[in-house]
Amino acid sequence: MATDHANDTLLKPFRDPAFVARYVEGPPRFVPGFADLHRMTDLLLAERAPEDARLLVLGAGGGLELKALAQAHPLWRFAGVDPAPEMLKLAKDMLGPLASRVTLVEGYIDDAPEGPFDGAVCLLTLHFLDATARRHAEEQIHRRLRLGAPFVVAHASFPQGAGRENWLARYARFALGRGADPAQVEKMRTDVGNALSLYDPAEDEALLRAAGFRDVQLFYAAFTWRGWICHA
Repeated sequence: MATDHANDTLLKPFRDPAFVARYVEGPPRFVPGFADLHRMTDLLLAERAPEDARLLVLGAGGGLELKALAQAHPLWRFAGVDPAPEMLKLAKDMLGPLASRVTLVEGYIDDAPEGPFDGAVCLLTLHFLDATARRHAEEQIHRRLRLGAPFVVAHASFPQGAGRENWLARYARFALGRGADPAQVEKMRTDVGNALSLYDPAEDEALLRAAGFRDVQLFYAAFTWRGWICHA
């Protein structure tokens, strides 16, 4: 259904070959501790995932988290789902020989394999979905997980009250300090502020619980970004 899908305007850059060719430069410049976020995701999943785990990765285009997890765990297998074909192509190229353990699916959560999976990951993705679509995605991830399996999720989430503009300014200054192009930074700040579906961290946690997840715990907080570990 339409509410399952991210805004097509927001997805447009991810279908642009020129943008995709530069994609890997972006997250480390805009997301504080980006590499460490992958490392923490690995550690949190490994607490409960078996040695031969099968994992679901929603928003897998680009392949950065897939590559990090596949390199760390030689027996893990993955289903990676993303609606942008150019980003899936980048993921395949990024993975190289590791791609033999990854099934890439073009589509949304309803197109994902049924599972059951031993864990799931969704990084830098759910802010593209409004509350209705986000809860649906989280419910469908929950339905595909084994009982007790971990779900690691991180996306834009910060206070939406009077200090909102201060947080957006900090987001921009961080990226500028990491060498991002000023014009791109201004565009990203505008897009984040006006186009993304943003919520207070407490609201994000409530959505996870409403989708059926338990033990929702914050593990990552970096300016405008938050990450949680929870369990099915």
